[in-house]
Amino acid sequence: MGTTACLLMTLFLGILSGEELLHRQKRIWIVDTFKIEEGKRSHYPYVLGKIVTEKKYQVGFFLHGDGVDLEPKDKLSINTTTGEIFVKGELDYEFSQLLKLTFEAKNIVDNTFDTRLGVEVEILDINDNPPVFQRSTYTINLTENTLPGVLERLSASDRDRADTNNGTFNFKIVSVTPKPPEDLEFFLEQKDTIGKIQFRGCLDYKKSNKYTILVEAKDRGEKIQLSSTCTVVINIKDGNNNMPVFKGQTGAGSIKERDSGVEVLRLQVYDQDIAGSDAWKAKYTIHGDKDQNFRITTDPKTNEGVLLVEKPLDYEDGSLRNLSVSVENEELYFSCKVKRPHPNSQWIVETSQTPPPLSTRQLTIKVEDVNDPPIFTPVIKNVSVDENVAVGWNLVTFTAKDSDQLYANSFLYVKGNDPGQWVAVDAKTGKITTTKILDRESPHVKNGVYQVTVLAVDNGTPPMTGTGTLNIHLKDTNDNRPQLGMSNMDMCLSDEPSTVNITAYDLDGYPYSGPFRFQLHGDDVMGKWRVVPDYGYTVSLVKENTVYAGHHELVLEVFDQQGLGALHNLSITVCECSGAENCRMRRSSGASFGANAVLILMAAILLLLGILLLSFLMTCKRKPLPIPTDEYSAEHLIKFNVEAPGTDCKVPTAITQVDNKENTKVTNETSTNVSALPPSWQVESEYAHNSWFERGTRLRESESSKIHSQGFGQGSMNSSRNIKRGSSWREENYMKKSHQLMLLLNKKMYLMQVPGEELGDYAPNPYSEEGDLETDHQLDAISIPDTPFDQDTLLDLGPKFNPLASICKTPDLSAS
Repeated sequence: MGTTACLLMTLFLGILSGEELLHRQKRIWIVDTFKIEEGKRSHYPYVLGKIVTEKKYQVGFFLHGDGVDLEPKDKLSINTTTGEIFVKGELDYEFSQLLKLTFEAKNIVDNTFDTRLGVEVEILDINDNPPVFQRSTYTINLTENTLPGVLERLSASDRDRADTNNGTFNFKIVSVTPKPPEDLEFFLEQKDTIGKIQFRGCLDYKKSNKYTILVEAKDRGEKIQLSSTCTVVINIKDGNNNMPVFKGQTGAGSIKERDSGVEVLRLQVYDQDIAGSDAWKAKYTIHGDKDQNFRITTDPKTNEGVLLVEKPLDYEDGSLRNLSVSVENEELYFSCKVKRPHPNSQWIVETSQTPPPLSTRQLTIKVEDVNDPPIFTPVIKNVSVDENVAVGWNLVTFTAKDSDQLYANSFLYVKGNDPGQWVAVDAKTGKITTTKILDRESPHVKNGVYQVTVLAVDNGTPPMTGTGTLNIHLKDTNDNRPQLGMSNMDMCLSDEPSTVNITAYDLDGYPYSGPFRFQLHGDDVMGKWRVVPDYGYTVSLVKENTVYAGHHELVLEVFDQQGLGALHNLSITVCECSGAENCRMRRSSGASFGANAVLILMAAILLLLGILLLSFLMTCKRKPLPIPTDEYSAEHLIKFNVEAPGTDCKVPTAITQVDNKENTKVTNETSTNVSALPPSWQVESEYAHNSWFERGTRLRESESSKIHSQGFGQGSMNSSRNIKRGSSWREENYMKKSHQLMLLLNKKMYLMQVPGEELGDYAPNPYSEEGDLETDHQLDAISIPDTPFDQDTLLDLGPKFNPLASICKTPDLSAS
C-alpha cells in the first residue's frame, strides 16, 4: 500500500507544470535506498542501481548531495539519460556511514522540474582496520625490591564499528624474553580496551636485569581477523639484598698526638651487589669514640672505610684508643622469597626489610707522644689598676707549665701583642710591668680594657709556643678636662635676645665627667651675654639686643663634677640674617656681590687713569709756545688747548729747576717716590709736577703786577705781600697734594702691569662656588671695634666731611 501511494504521488507530480512544482515542493519523499560495502573493488566505476520514472516524454536526470558535490566528493554519479547511478571510487565506513542525495528529473524542452526524489546510500562496514596500540613500545624501570603488582597499562583502539566483531579485540602476551625463572611470572589482565601488565613472584637482578614482553591485540572479525603488537621492556635495577662483610686483617693504627685530619688506616669490605650501585655503596659507623676524636668516610672508588683523626689526641690522656666499626649499605636492605609446595599451587611471596646482623671490626689506635707546647694556667688572666700609674708598676706574674711526661723543658717568656707598647715581660719569671703611662682614654683601650698577649717558648725539639692573654682593666681617674663640641658659632642680629646651643663633653667617665657647670668670664659680658642654664651637658648662650653686629670673642669656663675646669674661647659672629640662614650664608652671598663691586671699582679707576694718561700722553705740535711775560700776562688771556701750557707734549728731559725754596723742598720730597717708578713714568710725573709749579709762579707774579700797577700804598703793598704769601701757600699746598696723588696713581698703575697682559685685565678671585654654605669665608667678616670713632680725623679733611663725621659719631649710651 505504501509503495502504491508513492508511485501515485510520483505520477501526480509528473503531470504538474514546472511553476506548480516550485510552489508545492515543500517535502521530498525518499523512494529508494541503496547499500554499498566499504572497501576496494576490482574495477571502477560500476552500476549501483537505476531510478525509473513512468513519464513517457523526454526528461534529463540529475543527482546532488553526499558523494557527488558534497564530501566525499566524486564518489557517485548518474547517467542523465537512463538514470543509472555509478560508484566511481572507494567509500570508507569510518568516514561516513550514510550518504544522502537528491534526485531530480527536468523537462529538456523547457528546463522545468518534472520530478524530485530523495535517495539514500548506506555504507556497510567490513573488517578493514586492525586494533592499534597507543604506543608501540613501553619501557618500565624497576628496582629489585619492587613488590608484586601492576607494572604498566596498555591501551589500544579499532576504527571499525565498535558494536561489531570487527571493532572489538583481545590482548594476549605472545612471548617473554628471556624466559623468567620458576619464582617469577608475567601476566596480563584486560578490561575493555585497557590491558594491565603484572607480575607475581620475586625479581632477581642476578638472574636477569631485563625482560622483553611481546603483547598482541587481535580483533574478532568473522571473515578475517586483524591484529597488531607492542613491546614492553622491563629494566631491573639491582637492589640491596646482600649486606657488605669485612674482609682481610686490619692491624693497629698509629697517630701522633696533636695531629688532626690525618688518615689512620683503611678497612676493606666485600659486597655481592653490583659495584657502583647504591646497594653496593658501604656506610661505616664508629663505636666507642666518646670524645669524637675520629671520623670515618667511604672511598667512592674502592668502597673502603677511611679512618681519620677529627680532633687532636693527647698522649697524656692515654697511649691507646680502642674502637669498633660496623658497616652497612646506603640503600635499605630487602629480601624476597617464593614458597610453592608444587608447581600448580598458589603463589606465596615472603618479603622482608630487616637486615641480618651487621659486620663489625675491632680496632686499636696507638697515640705517639710529641713535645707539647707550654700551657698558661689560666689561659686568660685579668688584673685591675688605676690609669696613670707610675712607670715600672708591677701588674702581675703570668707563668705557664709543661704537660709532657717524657720531656723536661724550660720556658722563655716573650711579649706578643702589645698595641701601645705599654708593658714589659721578664723573660725568665714572666713578670709584667708598665713601661709607659696607662691611659684609659687611649684608642688602644676597648671598654676600659687593655689587652696584652704573652708567649711561652720551650726548648724542646721542635720548640713549642704557648699563648696567654692578659686583660688589664684600667680604673678611671679625673685626668681630662671638659671640652666643647663647637667653639665657632653664628648668631643673628635682632631686637630680641637670640640663643645658640653649646655642648660639652669629657673623655673621662662617671663621676669625673658631666653634667657640667658653665661660667662666662669678662668685664664686658654683663648685659650682653649670659648662659642659660649654667648646668648640664648642653646649655644656651643668650645674646642680648645690646650686642652689635660683628665678630666677638668670649671666654667660657666649663667645670666637671669634681670641679676640674677648662677655659675655652668662643668665637661668635653676629650678622643680619633670618632664622633660615646663618652668617656664613650671608657672607657667601656677600662675597659674590663684593666681587662685582670690586670689578666696578677697578673699571672706574682704570677709566680715570685712562683719562689722566690720555691728557699726559696726547701728541702736540712740535712748535714751542712762548711763555708770556709779566708785561701782558695780567691784562691778556693766553689761549691754551690744555690746562697748563705744554702739558700735552712728552718731555724727555729732566725736571726744570725752580728757585723757590718751598718748591725745591716739595720736589726733593717727591723725588724719592718718583725714583721707584719706571724711567718713562718718572719723567712724566716730574714734568707734570713742574708744570703745576710754573702755573703757580705765573699766577703769583700776575697778582703782584696787578697790585703794583694800580698804585697802592705801603699798606697795600704789605697786604699784597700777605695775600701773595697766603695765595702762594694755598697753591703750593694744593700742588703738593696733587703731585702726591699723581705719583700714587702712577705707582698703582705701574704695579698693576703684568708682562704679556693688557693693563686693566681683571680676573676675579672666587671665594666659593655658588650654593657653598659650608666654607667659612672669614675675609668678608666685618669687625666693629669697641673703641669710639675718632671724629677729629674726618673734621680735619674739611667742611665737606662734616655730615659724615656727624653720622659716625658714637652715641653716648651712659647719658641715656
